[in-house]
Formats: sequence, structure tokens, C-alpha cells
Amino acid sequence: MNEASRDVGALAAEREERRRAKDFAAADALRARIEALGYRILDGAEGPTLEPIRAARERAADVPSMLGDPATADATLAWVDEGWPQDIRRAVEATRASAAGRAAHLVVADATGGDAHYGDDVEVLRLEPGTGWAAARNAGLRRAKGRIVVALDGSIEPVGDLVTPLLLALEDPSVGICGPFGISTIDLREFHESPGPVVDAIEGYCFALRRELLVELGGFDERFRWYRTADIELSFRAKDAGYRCVVVEVPVRKHEHRMWDATTPEDRDRLSKRNYNRFLERFRGRTDLLVGGTEGG
Repeated sequence: MNEASRDVGALAAEREERRRAKDFAAADALRARIEALGYRILDGAEGPTLEPIRAARERAADVPSMLGDPATADATLAWVDEGWPQDIRRAVEATRASAAGRAAHLVVADATGGDAHYGDDVEVLRLEPGTGWAAARNAGLRRAKGRIVVALDGSIEPVGDLVTPLLLALEDPSVGICGPFGISTIDLREFHESPGPVVDAIEGYCFALRRELLVELGGFDERFRWYRTADIELSFRAKDAGYRCVVVEVPVRKHEHRMWDATTPEDRDRLSKRNYNRFLERFRGRTDLLVGGTEGG
């Protein structure tokens, strides 16, 4: 261990003593000194751990995967911050109580996400400007430490135990993707909300799957630089691989979708059409994948 590492270790031990003594101002000052030495301190159920801070902004493709490592939590809850960190803080605070000791929190911040702080227990990846939505989402999902991975939108506020119903649903090996918001179609042109339980796609507001399926499917298609239809495309890939998409009742409240509201109607139409055409490139004519008459049964 070099001298810098010994200094960081000593500061981390001192910070833990300050935290136990409830001297949080001193603990925060020590955390800042640790970060100035190039390390991040993460507080977990088994105590604090240290890891080197990566470059201030990194390429999504360079973020190393943890999907081959043993799971260390029941679930990873993952967000992409596109400029509204207050929404993510709201969600993180809500899950800290309901999923204490069971969930790892992770935020991917693109260039518009700034340098917001979400708490010492939240892993943050800060990506270079120009990273598309799907590439940013995948970078975060590759860091998942949970047995299941839950991709969440900042518009979703948990109001109870988010993790347990999703875990229970995914114990069924026939279920590939689950979440509280399902949609279906009869013609691959128009999608409508559906109560399920079996649906054609799970909307990306709250989108859960097992780590193993994330590896099998390879994550979201990174050609989707905007979020629209990326959830449908990945849902159909799961169905094509023989899995079901299932609606699960989860205690959440849906707020304003900031990215949708911040995008002009003209750009919404243009970007949505482009993404829908990407979906059709792979699944045009695949009505054999549709739930059809089984919807709601």
C-alpha cells in the first residue's frame, strides 16, 4: 500500500468514527478530503468501502461491467439524470427506507446532469457530452450489483416497497421483463395501455429484469439516442427469446415526465418517428409475438 492509500484509509476510518459520533459536519469534511485524494467512499450495509474516482467525464463504452460478478444486493435501482437531479433525489430518498439494505442505487449523469450529489450510498457515473440515452442507460446497467436490475425514470416516485413485488415476479423463469406500466398492440402500429398481466411491452418508467437476462439480451439498442420506443424494442427482444412481459402492481406515483415536456412537439414527432422506424427494422410483421387474445389473461 502506497502512502496516499494509507492516508485515504486513515481518513476513511476517522470519517466513520465521526459518523458514529453523529458529527456529520466533520464526516462530510473528511469525505471531501478523501475525494480530493482521488477516491470515492461508498457507505453500505457492511460498512464503508473505497474506490478510485474515474475521470470526471468518461466514455460510456469504457465503463467496466460488473454483471459477471456475484450479486451483492437484491436489486440495483438505476436512473439516468438528464438535467433534473431533484427528481432522482426524491426517488432515492423514498427507496432508502423501503429497501434499506436490499438495494444498490446508481445514477448515470450525462453532460446536462451536472455534478449533482445524490448521497454517499449512490454510485454516480458521469459521462462525456454527446452520450445517447441508451448508451448512458447501458453504462449504468453494466454496473448492476443486484440480482434484479430496475431501470427507473425520474418521474417515478416510489410510495412503498418497490423491490419485493418485482423480485417475486422475476422468480418465475418464464417472466423476462416486468413493471407497473404495460402496453399492447394488435397491429404493431398503435400501442395502448394494458392492465395485463401479460402484455407486449413494459414501459421504461419502471422496467425490471434479471441480471442474467440483461447479459443475454445485451441491454438497450444504443442507436436509440432518445428514450422513446427503446423500452418496446427491448421488450420485444425478450419476447422473441421466449420470455413474457408481465405487469406487476408496484406502489409508485407518476409525476411530470421532464424530458417529454422539455422537448418541442416538432422534435418529439421527429425523434419518436425515427425510433419507431428502428423498432420496425427488426420486428416489422412479427405479429406472432403479440399477446393478442391472451391479453388480460
